[in-house]
Amino acid sequence: MQTPRTPKPRPLYDIIILGASGFTGKYVVKEALKFINTPSSPLKTLAIAGRSHEKLVKALQWAAHPSSPPPDVSIIIADTTDPSSLLSLCTQTRVLLNCVGPFRIHGEPVVAACASSGCDYLDISGEPEFMERMEAKYHENAIQTGSLVVSACGFDSIPAEMGVMFNSRQWVAPAVPNYIDAYVSLESDKRIVGNFATYESAVLGVANMDKLQELRRSRPKRPRPVIRGPHPPKGPMIEYQEKIGLRAIKLPSADAVVVRRTLVTLIENPHGLPGINESAEHTERRKAFWSTVKPAYFGVKIGSKSLSGIYRIIGVGIFIGLLSRTSFGRWLLLKFPSFFSFGWFRKSGPSEDEVRSASFKMWFVGHGFSDSSLASETNSKPDMQIITRVMGPEIGYVTTPIVLLQCALILLSQRENLPKGGVFTPGIVFGPDLQQRLQDNGISFDLISKSALPA
Repeated sequence: MQTPRTPKPRPLYDIIILGASGFTGKYVVKEALKFINTPSSPLKTLAIAGRSHEKLVKALQWAAHPSSPPPDVSIIIADTTDPSSLLSLCTQTRVLLNCVGPFRIHGEPVVAACASSGCDYLDISGEPEFMERMEAKYHENAIQTGSLVVSACGFDSIPAEMGVMFNSRQWVAPAVPNYIDAYVSLESDKRIVGNFATYESAVLGVANMDKLQELRRSRPKRPRPVIRGPHPPKGPMIEYQEKIGLRAIKLPSADAVVVRRTLVTLIENPHGLPGINESAEHTERRKAFWSTVKPAYFGVKIGSKSLSGIYRIIGVGIFIGLLSRTSFGRWLLLKFPSFFSFGWFRKSGPSEDEVRSASFKMWFVGHGFSDSSLASETNSKPDMQIITRVMGPEIGYVTTPIVLLQCALILLSQRENLPKGGVFTPGIVFGPDLQQRLQDNGISFDLISKSALPA
């Protein structure tokens, strides 16, 4: 006779935030404290983790200010170089939020611990090689253990994913999109200062581009989305978008990679990913949502209202592109980030005033056909344009914690409606539910215009 399986004990904590004393981590803690033990919130128990007890205490005090830290938030010592401490974290929590970057250096041991233990994992990585390598190495193991591993749950790349879906859903049949370009505009009353870890990730990403290509060549080819109409035109290096008032240049970001991976997964699962034990209502809603998302070519550009801003962006790109090729060049870039980024990145990070004064707008300019039959005609060109916009607060320390926490709250409240496990992009996991949650927490989605294009 088969012995009944012992039910898995409920973990001590709903969420553990790893790297809670870092620049981004302490803002994630601040955002989490808004939801702990509040009415209708599934977050009842919280712990923070990192290498230094003293730094974690200070981060918790900062995050709770002006109130006192909640007495029931636990502090746990853990290190990404100590696998046993990571496994211990995984046994104590339902969801592990990883804020320790660069992820190519510190991320894999955390993913490995979660995938082997069955703990759910979210991070804020914007590093394509790390994300794709984790999928290649841990997807099957995560499926077996029931660990849901989702990267890019920050400004990289949820505004892009949800923004593409929002624009795509405006193309009501028989209209179809052909290509959607996102234009990122960072704004501030003071000065824009980015996270040093983001800068470091960019430097290391460019330096290891050949490894990403090698990884992609080694993996089986997956089906590509069928997109109606021709490939989008290349256009000038610097373009001017009159309707949104921005000059822009192509941005080699993780967003396009993540969106493409979501669309590929959608081709393989046209109704989205079924949940472990999802309700009939959720099944119907999931299928209805994904039936309205139409594939399109997607690219990301960074915009500026001035030509001098564009030249500044080009200058930073040239520095990183040239100097990241050698170890000495990388040392220079990382030793003097403020100099090589013209003040956009510094090791001390932005001040609280600089964070409060910053915001972003992400414009999605979609080109397509008013009737899908037009897309198959010889020498067809899009005859319709739809512009949408996603808008919110500062990207690294405000928007990123908002979207990360909303993903975590969906995991806590709707786990039975989500896939059993595996390594996925955030869009394919959280797509049907996330936009409304973001709108309720300060990130807006707006339809700006629908118009015919001149012949």
